[in-house]
Amino acid sequence: MKNYQPPSFLESVNENFERAAAVSGIPKGLLAQIQTCNSIYQMNFPVKIGNQYKVVTAFRVQHSHHRLPTKGGIRYSIHVNQDEVMALAALMTYKCAIVDVPFGGAKGGVKITPWKYTEEQLERITRRYTTELIRKDFIGPGIDVPAPDYGTGSREMAWILDTYQTFNGGEIDSAGCVTGKPVNQNGIRGRTEATGRGVYYGLVQLLSYADDMKEIGLKTGMAGKTLVIQGLGNVGYYTGKICQEEGDAKIIAVSEYEGAIHSPDGIDVDKLYKFRQKTGSIMGFPGTTNMKSREQALELKCDILIPAALENQITMLNAKKIKAKIIAEAANGPVSADADAYLRDKGVIIVPDMYLNAGGVTVSYFEWLKNLSHMRFGRMEKRFNQNTYTLFAEKLEAMTGKSITAKERRMLTKGADEVDLVRSGLEETMVTAYDQIREILRRKKSVTDLRTAAFLSALNKVSSDYMNKGIFP
Repeated sequence: MKNYQPPSFLESVNENFERAAAVSGIPKGLLAQIQTCNSIYQMNFPVKIGNQYKVVTAFRVQHSHHRLPTKGGIRYSIHVNQDEVMALAALMTYKCAIVDVPFGGAKGGVKITPWKYTEEQLERITRRYTTELIRKDFIGPGIDVPAPDYGTGSREMAWILDTYQTFNGGEIDSAGCVTGKPVNQNGIRGRTEATGRGVYYGLVQLLSYADDMKEIGLKTGMAGKTLVIQGLGNVGYYTGKICQEEGDAKIIAVSEYEGAIHSPDGIDVDKLYKFRQKTGSIMGFPGTTNMKSREQALELKCDILIPAALENQITMLNAKKIKAKIIAEAANGPVSADADAYLRDKGVIIVPDMYLNAGGVTVSYFEWLKNLSHMRFGRMEKRFNQNTYTLFAEKLEAMTGKSITAKERRMLTKGADEVDLVRSGLEETMVTAYDQIREILRRKKSVTDLRTAAFLSALNKVSSDYMNKGIFP
């Protein structure tokens, strides 16, 4: 393994695609159309930083136009390159199809290290990047809708929205040009936690099948499961927090850029997150032991390993040391294609990224719908439902002669707020999509893993769209 080089992210995506394509029964010409990236835009633009001008390289890739608009996040990273953005855009196509979100896949990247810039400088870069997208017709509520990704958040999305509206004054649906915005700027409640919550719902559904869990020596349910999390950013934090608070799971280790910590008694991820915000590091968190390296956490014995950082974190360099029974791909492409094959042969269940981290694009879809309808979810029905439930509770008390406690009354009569509906819609989406994938795995004998089954689910839906357009009769 001395001269070993793991396959690139794009190579892994294409290899996994080919494995599914070989058993799909879809014509080769149509498969070639699905696999290729339709539009690739690389730009180089100047931005004034201090007293000098810096030329920034950036990308926007639209992978598939089988449905419009295309959809995908924008990441800020010095490691961004065209192949990476193409791979991420392809995954977005498959991801949207798997969870029945009616978008084509896209992705963007800006080649900078964001923490090396001031807020004012980041705003200039973001606005200039948006301007370039507008000039080339690569953004719009019916064209291409960006969202946050690694290195970006609601702040950057607000800058994108404002820039777009400056160029497109009077466009009634302009708020739908980007998602992941602040709630008070046409965003939606529940978007920040969406990817992590989607990971939780996906894992809960996986863990609900007794026969599947018996094969790897686990009982059903999230309660008591031991978790190792790599990455304490937005996705890793909310995944851990929700698994812990709502699923009663035990987080025994956390790995971050600065190192890794371990505690067999469990780590309170909410307290850890606040500790890191205060100190700048997870190292030295009370009640934990500092590990020798951040990679060592991945090799701990646990029920579920959750890589929530970047791609190619598990390759053939460390695959043989992995002791987890389930790998939950909260990040994009954390397991290389060759390591994936090795771990599958070992009996490890790998829950693929293009399904498991689809919570973000699902709730982005809800936000986009909210922007197009110009009305928050729950506004029409909340009070009606609340009044109906209250009347029902009163009738129930009258009929039974028993009083309902104040707590029970609040639970029984509550009308759904926007965040309640968002979470309900996300759970329904993740449960339905997993069951569709599992059904393919159960029925198609040539398919032996969740990733191939997920790809087949996506390929069947995307090919159907192309054939319905008459492009491939």
